Amino acid sequence: MKCKNLLRLKYVTVVLSLLIITSGCSAQQNAEQGWKDLTAIVKKIVPPTFANRDYSILKYGAKADGKTDCLPAIKAAISTCSKAGGGRVIIPAGTYFVKGPIHLKSNVNLHLDDKAIVKFSTDDNDYLPVVLTRFEGVELMNYSPLIYAEGQTNIAVTGKGILDGQADNDHWWNWTGSKRFGWKDGMPSQHDKNNEPALMEMAANGIPVKDRVFGKGHYMRPTMIEFYNSKNILIQGVTLINAPFWLIHPTLSQNITVDGVITNSLGPNNDGCDPESCSDVMIKNCSFTDGDDCIAIKSGRDEDGRRVNVPSKNIIVQNCQMKDGHGGVVIGSETSGGVENVYAENCVMSSPHLERAIRIKSNACRGGVMKNFYFRNIKVGQVREAVFKINMFYEKEKAAKCNFPPSLSGVYVNNVVSGKSQYAIYIEGLDNKPVKDIHIDNCAFQNVEKENFVKSVEGLQIESTMINGKKVNIK
Repeated sequence: MKCKNLLRLKYVTVVLSLLIITSGCSAQQNAEQGWKDLTAIVKKIVPPTFANRDYSILKYGAKADGKTDCLPAIKAAISTCSKAGGGRVIIPAGTYFVKGPIHLKSNVNLHLDDKAIVKFSTDDNDYLPVVLTRFEGVELMNYSPLIYAEGQTNIAVTGKGILDGQADNDHWWNWTGSKRFGWKDGMPSQHDKNNEPALMEMAANGIPVKDRVFGKGHYMRPTMIEFYNSKNILIQGVTLINAPFWLIHPTLSQNITVDGVITNSLGPNNDGCDPESCSDVMIKNCSFTDGDDCIAIKSGRDEDGRRVNVPSKNIIVQNCQMKDGHGGVVIGSETSGGVENVYAENCVMSSPHLERAIRIKSNACRGGVMKNFYFRNIKVGQVREAVFKINMFYEKEKAAKCNFPPSLSGVYVNNVVSGKSQYAIYIEGLDNKPVKDIHIDNCAFQNVEKENFVKSVEGLQIESTMINGKKVNIK
């Protein structure tokens, strides 16, 4: 009898060993295949090209005095350029004031020469009439973004110039309702019941988007650059400062390149680049200094995101620098349409004001399928909280009444090194919906203050990884 039990024990041990080996090989093979798939995705992302025709806004009446409203001249140049079949609308060196938003048309490249500065009006009346947009993942009719296009093809903003939203604590930012950003007791804010809460209620009740009319009197800030339902997009070289809200927000769009852009805007919700329900997106060679996430990948929020049901997929981040911000490369939290195939590599992230390097966040209101995220060759100097964080209880007080747990599976982290943080690894899945198949390999985390936090995870593997000089292996 003892011999039989011993044989059974040996058999079980061998089977378990084989399962562990197979699982480890599978994870490695999945990661390798994922990075191989990147090559085909990169080939699909082709920046638009434009006819060799230039239209200087000076010929249409613009003056580089920083006072004259140059919007009529820019509109005229864009219209003429588009009707002629496209080309470049040139903003020469100098300072130009625009009293309202710039709306791009197909086949037009808005090009800012070196030392060109465009300063946008801070009068909210100038951003009416309302246009179709999203506010934190929910569709509505709201103030126009500062640079906007809807339903256009082959559009660009390029050059070495500066786009200045001129937002500050006296203009736009105080609408957030935060005393840190100029709000005072008695002032209106986006959080008043007839504003953002009313929009969320409309979305939950399925009110048609055309009837979700906000804008004047509702204190919901516009984004800086937003291309909606468009394709073949290039944003290259420009510097963006002092944004009212999110800086770059392509939405429901395809074939997007963001290259060599500098963001420097420390206001509330000043995310650097937020592709939302977009596919085939390349973000490369950029520098982010922002008041919120540097890059945040999204796909709609709650009921409205599930109604539209368009994922973000094939998103690539390469050779970027993340400085100040809530997170370096972030997925979430508005991911109700799903997110898949995200790649980030060869990035540098470091600042005492950068809270996290890699972050995935959601909650039980969101729903959505998140899968196949790949991170490698990332250098993290210091972050305030975690180098790698998954949090499925983000804004958990709002998730208590929800029953749409999102799913997350297939996250591969390789060759990430860090110099200082509270946590190396922080993973918190939902109790009834664990996150699955998280693989961390060949990483080194130094000067980590706290132990790893791991909850509700299935299939966590940590291999060839050092934390504070000690080897960590979990299979």
